[in-house]
Amino acid sequence: MSALPATPVAESGRERILEVNDLQVQFPTADGLVNAVNGLTYSLDMGRTLAIVGESGSGKSVSSMAVMGLHDPRRTRISGSIVLDGTELVGASQETIRQLRSSTAAMIFQDPQSSFHPFKKIGDQIAEAYLVHHKVSKKVAMTRTVEMLDRVGIPNPDRRAKQYPHEFSGGMRQRAMIALGLINDPRLLIADEPTTALDVTVQAQILDLLNDLQREFGSAIVLITHDLAVVAEVADDVMVMYGGRAVEHGTAHEVLANPRHPYTWGLLGSVPKLSASGGNLRTIRGLPPSLINLPSGCSFHPRCDFSDRVPGGLCSKELPGLEVRAGDTTRRSRCHLADPAGIFDAEIASTLE
Repeated sequence: MSALPATPVAESGRERILEVNDLQVQFPTADGLVNAVNGLTYSLDMGRTLAIVGESGSGKSVSSMAVMGLHDPRRTRISGSIVLDGTELVGASQETIRQLRSSTAAMIFQDPQSSFHPFKKIGDQIAEAYLVHHKVSKKVAMTRTVEMLDRVGIPNPDRRAKQYPHEFSGGMRQRAMIALGLINDPRLLIADEPTTALDVTVQAQILDLLNDLQREFGSAIVLITHDLAVVAEVADDVMVMYGGRAVEHGTAHEVLANPRHPYTWGLLGSVPKLSASGGNLRTIRGLPPSLINLPSGCSFHPRCDFSDRVPGGLCSKELPGLEVRAGDTTRRSRCHLADPAGIFDAEIASTLE
């Protein structure tokens, strides 16, 4: 593999903060080798939000945890390349990864209740993350903590900093988790299902907060979610994953308005509609594949309603590449169908109105 530039720059002129190339993440188990991520390639520029979507087990969180260096190297096989802010992480020392974690990249987890220590005050935990990367006094770190709690919209931040996690509501805990992630002004923020356990009103507040903070800090965001409404609200780009691979990647408008992969069609068709006519939900038959024994060819072909339109049984024999198709400019999809746009327009669009 050729060496990547130390400070890659996107074609748009934005600085490229993250470059993932042919990432493989495997977990040896008693039942066999779990192929959690299979040849994943993508990049992210400063100031943009990439949404990674897919079913549970598709590789969304595993790939992002690899970016954060959170996998146990004794129990995980990682290959390929992850360049974060000019530093190669695959094969890097744990000390190098620790230095980049929080200061350059930070992660907001799905369940802030389990992410905070239950017997330590919220403020002390956030201040501790600041002290790791800055040689300052505890008083200075606590002042910074209170400022961040205020910035993420927590009322009475001085008092709240002295409280324990169980004294916060779910929405307030998630705000505190965002404050923890942003305490060191990271250039990349990874948010793993940040609104899943929250009611719709609080979800909207958290998404607005992330948008506001991104504009303020100019950071890049990776948003892991299964909620396509969230994707439509905040994402610039979308990567759809299935069986540890990217099956579609493009701008949010391209992917949501005119998807090119049958799996993406299924995801969009399964979203309930609020229109007066309603309409039937379109489900995806079958179950996600075993990551120990992935199907041959296209991993989605056993569940695909359109594989019989590809001659010669090619879907079950050959893995399609993630390529730019006819009629597209930058959006890429992994499918053998000759005219996915035409099929979508003819048979799928009516269910998405």
